[in-house]
Amino acid sequence: MDYEKLIFDWNTQGAPELPPGRRYMLDDESLRDGLQSPSVKDPSIGEKIEILHLMDELGIDSVNLGLPGAGPRARADIERLAREIVSAKLKIRPNCACRTHEDDIRPLGEIVQKVGIPIEAATFLGSSPIRRYAEDWTVDFLVRTTEKAVTLARSLNLPVMYVTEDTTRCDPDTVKKLYTTGLNCGAEAIVLCDTVGHVTPQGVRNLVKFVLAEVVKPSGRKVRVDWHGHRDRDLGVANSLAAFEAGVDQVHGCALGIGERVGNTPIDLMLVNLKLAGVIERDLSKLGEYCLKVSKATGVAIPHNYPVMGSDAFRTATGVHAAAVIKAYKKKDVKLANTVYSGVPSHLFGRDQVIEIGPMSGKSNVIYWLEKRGLTPTEELVERVLQTAKQSDRLLTEDEILSLCGSAARAASR
Repeated sequence: MDYEKLIFDWNTQGAPELPPGRRYMLDDESLRDGLQSPSVKDPSIGEKIEILHLMDELGIDSVNLGLPGAGPRARADIERLAREIVSAKLKIRPNCACRTHEDDIRPLGEIVQKVGIPIEAATFLGSSPIRRYAEDWTVDFLVRTTEKAVTLARSLNLPVMYVTEDTTRCDPDTVKKLYTTGLNCGAEAIVLCDTVGHVTPQGVRNLVKFVLAEVVKPSGRKVRVDWHGHRDRDLGVANSLAAFEAGVDQVHGCALGIGERVGNTPIDLMLVNLKLAGVIERDLSKLGEYCLKVSKATGVAIPHNYPVMGSDAFRTATGVHAAAVIKAYKKKDVKLANTVYSGVPSHLFGRDQVIEIGPMSGKSNVIYWLEKRGLTPTEELVERVLQTAKQSDRLLTEDEILSLCGSAARAASR
């Protein structure tokens, strides 16, 4: 079946938002910004190593290993993770968040010397007028701090991505001055940050285009431009896609969107959207394992209605929806079944459609459910199960349905 003829895709009308042929890179902040969430627990180093390997298997380009200035444990974990990248020959590129302060930058230089692998220093500094007012900072102070920090990092042979916090609320003159200073001192990449989740997709486009025109182009250099977004207005994914559309090279995110306050851009959903846009080709069947591992390691539960990885993402008990899925299965077409009532084909991400029975179900739900378990859907049994479901205020559990089927049916199901 030619599925392109079955779906008219309005997303592709006109120029594509994400043109093919470019490299769309992702930086995973789950082990740094993700752990700044007030509700997470810090995973053990063993759990961090397992997560690191899953990042690599998913083809994620780079990983933030942590914040050296957070203390001895953080530095020990960073060193151990860096050694794992070397010993396991992982492809993922490491970086670390560093305040624009010697106490963060020098420890990272020492780790690099011990491990023998380049680790990019993500040197960050607040920039917006509101932050400057709260801190009693002047723009000249920020420029001097930038010069000192980036110069120190480069003297230690650390590659530098220079980060301005709260870029999306910073005035154009300061944005231009700070990034230009960072590049002049040797930074190879710059990061635009929506630190408090303020911006909208149009604001992202405006900022990215300004930086490309007023900072990157005049530098005459090949500069990697990154986007780091938060989801206080639930615009993390939309803003990150807009950033790619506007021309950034790499987007940052965290598994399940964990992080400060309500979190960062969910990197798992960025992988989903890039896959569905056709701009990355990779096996994402382990995406669920990655999300579950981060969930367990951090103590952050995956909401039932979380896109793609939530327990309800591909589960329905609604009669009309279930009937369409069941008819697709009867055509012996799994792809059709996974697409007819879902904008996300579940099989691409290691998931399956699940048909349940509840107060909004129809006979087709019951018949399918019984046949799936090798039970004969007699008219009497179907009606008994359906009427029980109609009188319920929730989905029936498997045990409840089997109890309606009688002992022989329960034995057959086992």
